[in-house]
Amino acid sequence: MQGYNCIMVYNQDCSKLLFCKRTKDPYKGLYNLVGGKIEKGEDGFDAAYRELKEETGLEPSQIELRHMMDFTYYNQDCYVEVYAGILKSDVCLTEEEHPLVWLDLDENFFDSSRFAGEGNIGHMVEQVRQFGMGAARCEGMPGFL
Repeated sequence: MQGYNCIMVYNQDCSKLLFCKRTKDPYKGLYNLVGGKIEKGEDGFDAAYRELKEETGLEPSQIELRHMMDFTYYNQDCYVEVYAGILKSDVCLTEEEHPLVWLDLDENFFDSSRFAGEGNIGHMVEQVRQFGMGAARCEGMPGFL
């Protein structure tokens, strides 16, 4: 079963979430979370930090990721691991392939005409908003524990 990851990167005060604007299929023209393939035998956290570095230039020292949830798609023989983290400081991002964009948290992340994932991004954002991300705290986020 092929593994993938999605990484939710919040800015320091949790007022914005990082997205890439897809330049090719799947989801061409839509906003998506950064992430990619988990290589065979690769640890999930190692894969998430690797993809984050490749797609944004972010180093592990700049963000602590938390493993939030997984989705398994048996009919597609794949699974998706979802990670979330809050930046520790201001950063300069480096785009790999898709343009990177910070979006405010008042967006309708369930809008499938703008966001990839058939509503899953909205679900992920709501999970963090309602239940937090473990020990990581973001006092400025509405509804954040």
